[in-house]
Amino acid sequence: MSKHVRKKLGKNDKAKDARGTLRRLWNYLSEMKVILYLVILMVFISSAAALFGPFLVGKAIDEYIVTKETSGLIGLVIGLVAVYIFHSLSVWFQNYWMIGVAQDTVYRLRKDLFHQLHQLSIPFFDKRKHGELMSRVTNDIDNVSATLNSSFIQIISSVLTLAGTVSIMLWLSPLLTLITLTIVPLMALGMKWITKRTGRLFKQYQQNIGELNGYIEETISGHSIIKTFSREDTAIKDFGEKNQRLRTAAYWADTYSGFIPKLMNVLNNLSFAVIAGVGGIFALNGMITIGVIVIFAEYARQFTRPLNELANQYNTLLSAIAGAERVFQILDEEEEAKDEGDAVEIDSVEGKVEFQHVSFSYEKGDQTLQDVSFTITPGETVALVGPTGAGKTTITNLLSRFYELNEGTIEIDDQNIQTIKRKSLRQQMGFVLQDSFLFQGTIADNIRYGRLEAGDEEVREAAKLANAHSFIEKMPEGYDTMLRHDGSGISQGQKQLLSIARAILSNPSILILDEATSSIDTITELKIQEALKRLMKGRTSVVVAHRLNTIRQADQILVLDQGRIIERGSHNELLKQRGFYHGLYHSQLKESG
Repeated sequence: MSKHVRKKLGKNDKAKDARGTLRRLWNYLSEMKVILYLVILMVFISSAAALFGPFLVGKAIDEYIVTKETSGLIGLVIGLVAVYIFHSLSVWFQNYWMIGVAQDTVYRLRKDLFHQLHQLSIPFFDKRKHGELMSRVTNDIDNVSATLNSSFIQIISSVLTLAGTVSIMLWLSPLLTLITLTIVPLMALGMKWITKRTGRLFKQYQQNIGELNGYIEETISGHSIIKTFSREDTAIKDFGEKNQRLRTAAYWADTYSGFIPKLMNVLNNLSFAVIAGVGGIFALNGMITIGVIVIFAEYARQFTRPLNELANQYNTLLSAIAGAERVFQILDEEEEAKDEGDAVEIDSVEGKVEFQHVSFSYEKGDQTLQDVSFTITPGETVALVGPTGAGKTTITNLLSRFYELNEGTIEIDDQNIQTIKRKSLRQQMGFVLQDSFLFQGTIADNIRYGRLEAGDEEVREAAKLANAHSFIEKMPEGYDTMLRHDGSGISQGQKQLLSIARAILSNPSILILDEATSSIDTITELKIQEALKRLMKGRTSVVVAHRLNTIRQADQILVLDQGRIIERGSHNELLKQRGFYHGLYHSQLKESG
């Protein structure tokens, strides 16, 4: 391989802990010990039957064919047929049971991985591409499944066949066995040279698949942006580069691993030539019989076949270990911090929110919030405004405990939120975000996601309050209309109205609105504003806004800049101060005018 290709593939030779990964896979396999032991028993039987067949053929030649004794030959042929039938049945049973073991294992592995994904914190997902995570749930686990289905049985069978073949060959003729085994060092050197290279390549192949899947997921999700900016050529070019890296790794991995059967065939033919030549000389000198030569020739083929299979399975195993290791990396990720030991559940809250000297940073040395303090009384609406990166959304993330603050305290109804169980805390909150996410399913199911036990009439009432009922009724099947992934097929404004209906149905005490009316046409915005007023009535509301004309009625406006609150007051009070808010508001008026 050229230096250029090596550089392109990277320098990640081996799995970081192959032995540990195999041990953890065995822990999953061992949960079906009884069936696994039956599989191993069937492998023993099939391997023994495969070894016994050639021995019977050699015996038939020496004892019946050479002596022309047909009566004994017929009985031996019947026995030979029975051996091969027994061999076929044992192979069928071992494959049937192993498929069950493999599928049960990957079922539990996939279930544990999906469960783990839901135990991880928001910061984990913020730092990773969703497509790359999807690749671990699908491609990597499928790779493990395929390997368990084939490699487990093959490895055991190959080892048993090797041991049994060498033992019988030594028993029949130690000298001819030693001469035949002279090809083993050549096999070992060849496989070492090949597998040394394929290990790195299969590892790189798995990584490249993850990267490519992540990029595909990203471009499909953002296809409208790509079209808007006419970046199709750029996207195709980037995809081509990633696809080429994947192709290069796959090409060289398959090329090197393809050398193994070719090498084995050459050595197998060499072994047969050695047995035929040396065995013939031994037979002429009365040292062995013709039947033994036939047995040796067949065993020599059986000897190289398991070596070939072991080499091939080694490559497959390396690929599976690489995939399993990527799965276990997610399983080993630190879960969202557990609730404190004395944390309690809350049934309801009045809605008082207080930040006391709160500081926070996403990265060390880069403070996002600095000594932020404010109080929201129950039922009050507070708006957070300021330039991008000022810390507005960070405040809502800390309030919901998606992130944990570094300094200070946050209280709800004079109770530190760190003493409240996260699930219980979030159940008191309703979220209407800028990007409204809808699941694949009916419109009714998407609204009911706010409170799963809600009845049909409650869903309809929530939709009416959200000004969504009229457009839902015009849909082909009304509330039973199926939405595609992420609600594609309906407008952004309609998605937002359904999100508001979902929040209304959940009946939260504290409402968080993050740019809930951005990128919406004027008529739809009026409907959304009307729906939001109904939703916010009597509830503590935290509104993140860039468009200042939407928050003029807020009870309190907090102006943030570089992580600090620099101004606070009502809309009119802030305008009178003629400070940062005054300038921001009038600059927006000029832009809209």
